[in-house]
Amino acid sequence: MSSKIKVMIIDDSAVVRQTLTSLLSEEKDLEVIDTAQNPIFGEKKIAKNKPDVLILDIEMPQMDGLTFLKKLMSENPIPTIICSSKTEKGGKNALTAIELGAVEIIQKPKVGTKEFLNESRIRICDVVRAAASTSPKIRKQTPSKPMSVQPKLTADAVISRSHAPLKIDTTEKIVAVGASTGGTEALRVFLEAMPVNAPGIVIVQHMPEHFTKSFAQRLNSLCQIEVKEAENNDVILPGRAIIAPGNRHMLLKRQGARYYVELKDGPLVCRHKPSVDVLFRSAARYSGSNTIGVIMTGMGDDGARGMEEMKESGAYNIAQDEASCVVFGMPNEAIKRGSVDLILPLQKIAPEVVRIAGN
Repeated sequence: MSSKIKVMIIDDSAVVRQTLTSLLSEEKDLEVIDTAQNPIFGEKKIAKNKPDVLILDIEMPQMDGLTFLKKLMSENPIPTIICSSKTEKGGKNALTAIELGAVEIIQKPKVGTKEFLNESRIRICDVVRAAASTSPKIRKQTPSKPMSVQPKLTADAVISRSHAPLKIDTTEKIVAVGASTGGTEALRVFLEAMPVNAPGIVIVQHMPEHFTKSFAQRLNSLCQIEVKEAENNDVILPGRAIIAPGNRHMLLKRQGARYYVELKDGPLVCRHKPSVDVLFRSAARYSGSNTIGVIMTGMGDDGARGMEEMKESGAYNIAQDEASCVVFGMPNEAIKRGSVDLILPLQKIAPEVVRIAGN
């Protein structure tokens, strides 16, 4: 019996179906078992093939992806990844799909440079693995690593480690947050609970380029605090949360008592860009003991090393508990390193952050 993760693709573009099939087929633990050009055909193939993970387009003729997703989640829930265009409409629809029960978002792959296709393959394949672990009905043990993988770079590729944090001449608290699979909804819960005078917040959520802006705008409309996609040199202020843009690393910096962010290009770190480890390392260096670190639901170990460095620099660190995580990977890795001061259910994290900041 095959131990591979069985994937089905529903997309009206033959090019997208072919590209996704090619990217996924390079991995030893993944198998594309079928494709369909629209949900009408897809529904019959799902019943026949019983895939572990579904990759679903949103904008399709005859039946759009959102309508189909609602039907699927009410009748036959399957871990579903939304494959969306980078348009403004595509971004908003993708976030609606997450609210309807989709696990993750990927950007439609396109033929490009070898580096672009390689980074797309890494993200897409990792998202499929994460999705496969989210449903109790089809939960598997962590799949074995592909036989051929790209080097897994650390934060050293973007920012060197400093063993002596800068002298801190301010008492202003900074909240540094990292999340991945399941993080879009976790961050909504976390940020909606923040009061207008909350400490400044910097966030890395693993999300494709162009989608983080729509994500930030949606959160901004729901929260008491300001939420925005980061721009280079944005100042971190009380009552403001800044989210790293997809495909750019975000670093915390400080000039005197003023905290701000710097955006940088660079390679994938821990297989991600933006990387939580990069943000957390910069927080260890520039805000040190003024930092409150939060690591949330997500697959893999991005953020665990950086949280360890924050702990060493005097930060107070919180991890989301297993029961409230979609995937417990990232928090668990930080906990195993001894980098976490407190483990809390999602609903209790924001009140604790506010309490610590007030003290």
